[in-house]
Amino acid sequence: MDTVQAEISQSEWEVMRVIWTLGSATTHDLTAILEEKMGWKSATTKTFLGRLVKKQALSTEKEGREFRYRALIPEQAAMDEATQALFDHLCAMKAGQTLENLINALTLSQHDIAQLQAVLTQKAKTAPEKVDCNCLLDDCQC
Repeated sequence: MDTVQAEISQSEWEVMRVIWTLGSATTHDLTAILEEKMGWKSATTKTFLGRLVKKQALSTEKEGREFRYRALIPEQAAMDEATQALFDHLCAMKAGQTLENLINALTLSQHDIAQLQAVLTQKAKTAPEKVDCNCLLDDCQC
């Protein structure tokens, strides 16, 4: 699949998160979990499952009287692509500030912080003095 996130909606992300966490899940398991977590009726969950199968984000196999679902896309790959797609829509000059705001809002482990520091140290060696605006060619107001 060319686009990992396959235009997954916010609600579909909730379904995917459960399946990524469990590895695989039956229709019964998913409807019970998502009813408790999201307050969804069984029909709502089944609608999202059908959409995700159609988008090739999930596989399904018949297991007795119900179906078992498995993710066809890795969680990290989907997260990375969704994040990149978001940043592709932002002003390149403001990406650094957006990342700073995001980091300030997140809870990060000591290990996460050490990894980020290592990446930033490496990026600093080849970083440009200024990032060019990618909003408008001749009329940048950034």
